Amino acid sequence: MRLLSVVLSGGSGSRLWPLSRQAFPKPFMKLGDSTLLQQAIERGQACGTGDLMVVTNKDHQFLTKDVLRQMSDPPSATFLLEPRGRNTAPAIALAALQCERQFSGDTVMLVLSADHLVPDVEAFVASASEAFRLAQEGALVLFGISPTAPDTGFGYVEVERVSRASQLAKRFVEKPDLATAQEYLATGRYYWNSGMFCFTASAIVSALERHAPDVMNAARHALDTAQTKDNAISFDLHAFGLQPDISIDYAVMEHADNVRVVPARFAWSDVGSWPAVASAQPSDSSGNTFPDDHVVAVDTTGTHIQIESHGPKIVAALGLHDLVIVDTPDALLVAHKNSAQQVKKVVDILKARKHETVQLPATVHRPWGTYASLKEEDGYKVKRITVKPGEALSLQYHHQRAEHWVVVQGTAIVQIGDVEHKTLPGEYRYIPLKEKHRLTNIGQDELVLIEVQCGSYLGEDDIVRLVDTYGRV
Repeated sequence: MRLLSVVLSGGSGSRLWPLSRQAFPKPFMKLGDSTLLQQAIERGQACGTGDLMVVTNKDHQFLTKDVLRQMSDPPSATFLLEPRGRNTAPAIALAALQCERQFSGDTVMLVLSADHLVPDVEAFVASASEAFRLAQEGALVLFGISPTAPDTGFGYVEVERVSRASQLAKRFVEKPDLATAQEYLATGRYYWNSGMFCFTASAIVSALERHAPDVMNAARHALDTAQTKDNAISFDLHAFGLQPDISIDYAVMEHADNVRVVPARFAWSDVGSWPAVASAQPSDSSGNTFPDDHVVAVDTTGTHIQIESHGPKIVAALGLHDLVIVDTPDALLVAHKNSAQQVKKVVDILKARKHETVQLPATVHRPWGTYASLKEEDGYKVKRITVKPGEALSLQYHHQRAEHWVVVQGTAIVQIGDVEHKTLPGEYRYIPLKEKHRLTNIGQDELVLIEVQCGSYLGEDDIVRLVDTYGRV
């Protein structure tokens, strides 16, 4: 039996703003010592999957590769790079078709979400083993979560008992109202739909052909017109956009008669809100979750404080109860836990204002490294730039700003015009207005640079790229 992990790494995680942004969404957030994406990949590995397929936005490929590079035993990976977000039915259809082409139709696909939290991996493996057995028999398997409360934010699935290990799906219900959810909880016949699945590639392709032929036909066209380079498959924007925007639940699971539910033997969270993040972390005797070395709390209970800053910052909490406080260098969220689901409304307002805190995090990740704005006023901006060993920024120039560069760590080659200057820590280079320039890390360690921009306009769109390793010219 060949096992393949298919990790769906989409979505923006807007309910976890300001830490989750469109350019750095929830799968790349750390919970504990690793990102949610890494934890999902490692869950698949623990189940014995030898290969990995990641469906993600094309702009997040380098972030995903960074996650894999940080793993001690990274799996062999194939990337399906979406030009824009779609939904789970197209994503799974593309993955299944590629699985048939790359491996075989009888390959068992374990479909995982990149932004779920499953603390007990051993218990997950036990449930997955039952799912693998059913998938080999031709079933479409869904992992069902026993509801712990009448939650109206989840989809539910009603089951008919077949055995203790698995049950037959009878009916799917999407996000019922509170009274209905309470009824479901009382019957004991309903599970939360976890969004994690298991089936063979041929079984889900056959089900899509039968119940959602438009999804299948569009996926085939998108894959046939895609470009493959190394282990990455990039889709044509037009062909990809012809795929229906529909979930796998609506497209297939609600209609198929061979859907089996494996009750989860593991704790699970979709980490869909800040209270969910808080509940996933150890708390003190007052129910607070925050770093003791950065927070001083007096008469404070049930409060989550998260600090993401470039340097040490002390937060003093006095007389606070059941709040969420998330502090980043460019945004501050203060919310009552009962209102945390409304963070998305804040994001919608910021989108309408075209505010960059929706799109970019305070530390912006690029294929070559990162940059973070430290200070900005009229006429100047100060940035901290890091460059990975062996990487380089594009050869570029600016119409409306000059730049001053000071290397503080590592060894750089700074090209100014046609001349290259080796630059060591403490040394300074000046890049005049409209002069072409490039920064390259030639050392073995991370390069750190302080950049001061001076000019009438300091926006990120004042970059004219002449040569670029990452195809952005």
